[in-house]
Amino acid sequence: MSSVRVLVVEDFEPFRRFIASTLQTRLGLQVIGEVSDGLEAVQKAQELQPDLIVLDVGLPALNGIEAARRIRKLSPHSKILFLTQESSADAVQEALGLGARGYVVKVHAGSELLPAVEAVLQGSQFVSNGLSGQWFTDAEASPAVRADSIKRVKPSKKDASSE
Repeated sequence: MSSVRVLVVEDFEPFRRFIASTLQTRLGLQVIGEVSDGLEAVQKAQELQPDLIVLDVGLPALNGIEAARRIRKLSPHSKILFLTQESSADAVQEALGLGARGYVVKVHAGSELLPAVEAVLQGSQFVSNGLSGQWFTDAEASPAVRADSIKRVKPSKKDASSE
């Protein structure tokens, strides 16, 4: 099985490193790029055509919502998972409405990032704990995975060896 190629877009470098290192604990995920602003995200998405883009909303140069809108046109097969501190109903609705497959609030990243990635890669939408299911706007969306419905999964061999 080939690796899932991931682009990480986050302006705060320590958190960007956290995201990349967390993703790399899961077998089959390969971080192929890391960028710090929305314009770079659009350029790298077009250049690299990643399978998954983990994207912040609050980015310099071009916000994540607008970057996602542009990315949808330039790399339409890339799945977008927002990982952001923004939890307003408007932001969530806009993100999911433009085709993002998941939305994780940063305070829950430690427990929700990998389950969100898994759900998104399996074709489901994922919404962070505490965010309303009413915000789904895609009429033909796949089943949604709610963070509060996640069951603990047995760690992979790679995960167990790092503990």
